[in-house]
Amino acid sequence: MSKRVYRKKEVTDEMKERAKELLKELTLEEKIGMIHGNEIFATKGVERLSIPPLRTSDGPMGVRAEFMPDSFTRIDDNTDSVTYLPCNSAVASTWNRDLAYICGRTLGSEARGRGKDVILAPGVNIKRSPLCGRNFEYFSEDPYLTSELACEMIQGIQENDVAACVKHFVANNQETNRLNVDTVIDGEVLDRIYYPAFRAAVQKAGSYTVMGSYNKINGEQGCHNKETLKDTLRDRWGFDGVIISDWGGVHDTDKAAFSELDIEMDCSSDFDNYYMAEPLREKIISGKIPEEVIDEKVYRILILMLRLNMLDGAKRSKGAYNTSDNREACLSIARESVILLKNEDLLPFDPDSTKKVLVIGENADRKQSDGGGSAEIKALYEYTTLAGIRMLLGGNARVDYCLGYTSNTRPEHRNIGWQSESLMDGGGSRAKAAEEDEKLRKKRRELREEAISAAKDGSYDQVIFVGGLNHNSDMDCEGNDKRDMELPYEQNELIEELLKVRSDTVIVMQAGSAVSMERFADKAHALLWSYYAGMEGGKALAEILYGEVNPSGKLAETLYRNLDQCSAHALGEFGLDERVEYKDGLYVGYRYNEKYNIVPRFPFGFGLSYTEFEYREPYVNTKEGYISCRVCNTGERNGKETVQLYLMGEKDEPVKELAGFEKVFLIAGEEKDVKIYPEKLLPGRRYIITGSGDSIRFEVECEENIDT
Repeated sequence: MSKRVYRKKEVTDEMKERAKELLKELTLEEKIGMIHGNEIFATKGVERLSIPPLRTSDGPMGVRAEFMPDSFTRIDDNTDSVTYLPCNSAVASTWNRDLAYICGRTLGSEARGRGKDVILAPGVNIKRSPLCGRNFEYFSEDPYLTSELACEMIQGIQENDVAACVKHFVANNQETNRLNVDTVIDGEVLDRIYYPAFRAAVQKAGSYTVMGSYNKINGEQGCHNKETLKDTLRDRWGFDGVIISDWGGVHDTDKAAFSELDIEMDCSSDFDNYYMAEPLREKIISGKIPEEVIDEKVYRILILMLRLNMLDGAKRSKGAYNTSDNREACLSIARESVILLKNEDLLPFDPDSTKKVLVIGENADRKQSDGGGSAEIKALYEYTTLAGIRMLLGGNARVDYCLGYTSNTRPEHRNIGWQSESLMDGGGSRAKAAEEDEKLRKKRRELREEAISAAKDGSYDQVIFVGGLNHNSDMDCEGNDKRDMELPYEQNELIEELLKVRSDTVIVMQAGSAVSMERFADKAHALLWSYYAGMEGGKALAEILYGEVNPSGKLAETLYRNLDQCSAHALGEFGLDERVEYKDGLYVGYRYNEKYNIVPRFPFGFGLSYTEFEYREPYVNTKEGYISCRVCNTGERNGKETVQLYLMGEKDEPVKELAGFEKVFLIAGEEKDVKIYPEKLLPGRRYIITGSGDSIRFEVECEENIDT
């Protein structure tokens, strides 16, 4: 367990000279074509100089389907189905750097295999509120955990001659009025909470591109913001890559031209009238804007193309999509992403003695891939939980299914123009209370009664409920924030009644952001949490339910009892239309809970196992810069444990902040020394080494930073 080594492709003198040579040969019109969209997902190339277009694709969970050049109309042939990867929240729940790298490598391979040059991922915005509609695209509420896993993902992506585009820079923490809302944030808070993942992405992992955000930051639009793009990204961090706007994130020709933004993209097909298209060309011709400002932008684009082996006939990776290796990668990530939140001697089930199972819940057989907004994926396939259970148990067990509740929607393409429409009137909204008629309420009562009646049948060995959220436009979806944390579709009523007739019902929550589980968490004997875990997610969940895999996921975000436990709602502001002040400052997520002694339903870093772990022998080595301890698997099953290291605060600092972690595999009875390397081992500071379970497994305070 040594320090991670990041590989960055530096810009060589040869690249610089070649870019300058090409720049001299370009006409003004050709330069303009290279700095704005000429298709929905591509810029314009220069055929006479063999400069290709720069082709991009949405990609937080896989390479998006192919669209017509001038609209969001799917081409819909049979060749653009791809590997559907677990969302970033699921990757974060693994707390496994190796799996984050594998996820990135898979995504990069698929992007290159589909002929893409830039994949618009990963999303590294901090989860500030459980209501944010795009939380499932982001890793965590913690900047250190986000940084570590995002760097690994970027490394994997860029191995394939594909540029990662880390997004959305910066403070894109709500969808409500996302194009106009002004996020007001103190400089220290930016530096310590909202900047670190982006800083690590460009300085450690060497991300070739960065995407600007829709929102304003301290009064100026994110896609032409001097404070964030020039003063911070370029000057302080030394970023020499390409900055791309979010689609429709540019609002002014002069500001965009004189900013550090390199490429303007939009959802409109009026390509010539983008701010950095004909309007910019006319201002350059008239002398109002010097041509040199776009020369800098084109130069950086040419450097990017040289880094990606796009020019001069260089040998380039061809990538590969829908391979067996990529599908295996999905399964590996999904297995470690599932979090066991509660288990009172109920799980795992014995597959050999199982003869009859009842599965209940719309999410048990709902495919989630084709939803979520720009994260939608045209998946080669997707195993639901119901399918996973039936596949695992085979023909020797009967698996019955009841819908139990209905969202009244099934996964389907949103209207062709939804992406353009999502930018109208400030872009994005807060979900309103659903207008549900008596017919729908009656349907849900009927489904609930059917499920309860089936659960009363004493012949079932197990009853499993799978619910939560989905990618409807008012749930986990781009362009809309949730209205509240409550479970939708009358699921609480169903779960409560199920637990009355079958107290041993296993409750599985599948969602992209936190929901309140207060009405049933204390009553349930077993509770599992799963994010959108990709095409193999249902198979992985079945393996955990029936003991073929020992759960090892840990929460990368706090699961609150109610919104008042979240800093953005208790101390700060969220979801306002014009101006949101981050009054919670440094106290985001678990930092707020620790400071004010708030006990959430399930805390950051929490996750159970089917085995037991014990920690011993803490050790501090200042010479080599690590803190270690011995971890022992004292149970009867092989399993993985995540050892977490926290720096304890002083005076006005947060009570504790994640400073390091390592995941270790131990067979039953085995013990290993685990070394954790924080970025800095601070003299005289206290550190806590901890795992998680029903309570903290082991705690050690390193009072003095000395070798022991």
